[in-house]
Amino acid sequence: MGLSEKACGQAASGVYSKHNIMVEFRGHYGFLMSHHLELDRFQSHYPAYELSIEKATWGKSRWEAEYAYPIIGLTFWYSPLGGYEELGASYAVYPFINFPVVRFKDQSLNFRLGLGLSYLTKHFDNTENYKNFAIGSHINVAGSVYFEYRNRISRMLTFSAAVGLTHFSNGATKTPNYGLNTITADIGLSAYLKKPNPAYDKKVRPELYPFEFDGKKYLSTEFSFSYARKDMMEQYGEKFNVYSLYVNLLKRISYKSRFGIGFDMVYDESDKFIVEWRGSEEVKKYQTIKPGISGIYELVVSDLRFMFNFGFYLYMKESSEGMVYQRLTLKYFFTDNMFAHIVLNTNWGKAEFVGFGLGYKLDFIYKQKIKHD
Repeated sequence: MGLSEKACGQAASGVYSKHNIMVEFRGHYGFLMSHHLELDRFQSHYPAYELSIEKATWGKSRWEAEYAYPIIGLTFWYSPLGGYEELGASYAVYPFINFPVVRFKDQSLNFRLGLGLSYLTKHFDNTENYKNFAIGSHINVAGSVYFEYRNRISRMLTFSAAVGLTHFSNGATKTPNYGLNTITADIGLSAYLKKPNPAYDKKVRPELYPFEFDGKKYLSTEFSFSYARKDMMEQYGEKFNVYSLYVNLLKRISYKSRFGIGFDMVYDESDKFIVEWRGSEEVKKYQTIKPGISGIYELVVSDLRFMFNFGFYLYMKESSEGMVYQRLTLKYFFTDNMFAHIVLNTNWGKAEFVGFGLGYKLDFIYKQKIKHD
């Protein structure tokens, strides 16, 4: 009996796990990074705790093999944030993916990326909590970036140590929104719920797809839109809508990466308001539309895509933001051509707005080599 048949038989008998599920606990210790003067008073050292459900991939899907068999999971985070009454405590839940960068036999150096939601027990209030300039809402986005060392100390147990950043922000949907940046170091221990599948050590690599050798070269054109709600109550006592249209032309250079160029049209209601509020003139809506152009890099992880844009507006009547912008888009393809996305638009690290929308992809073949036997 071959290894795969033996693995299936043992898994069916209940001895081995079919999915290589682990539970991990991490203890953190770190501090709040003060990136605004108003946050200096909250600088202190404090703990944080994580409980995660994880899955060790072994090549069942093509992307797992291409990314060196990462660990995927869901984590639950808690921290008292130094015990300050104004900050309260943070709770978060977010999925993550842990990419191996360097792998040895039982050890690896990894890069872990997570994105989800958080609940902060305290936020800014004009009368009751006016010292908290960091966060304007209970519900926020939670993001984490960690560099990690893992050592498999036995068949069932793995030790880990990491250092990184956990960020909380609402993307300017509610001001103030300086955000909270917690830098921590941690140690952890993970354990398999059942004996891992023997195929995990074999690291199965899926077969290549036939279309990878058909001689076709193509460009992808994506059309998408997003809607955002921008809170500027602190500055102007108003909330504004933001409508965006995106056209992206992308070329796939490998299984993992796509590069391209983007063309944007953004209508931000606050731009019109600011022009008229400053008393310079009365303008039509179309006069404050901002056309933009950007360079694009996209990381492909199966149906999930991470797109990074760096661009500038070709025209701007007047705005609370600058001419240069950066955009992070998280896309998920729920069909071969249609996707949903979350868009974070920033100006040199300062969040402008968070948008939600849909898009459609078209592939155009520009070269097709006919192969002869």
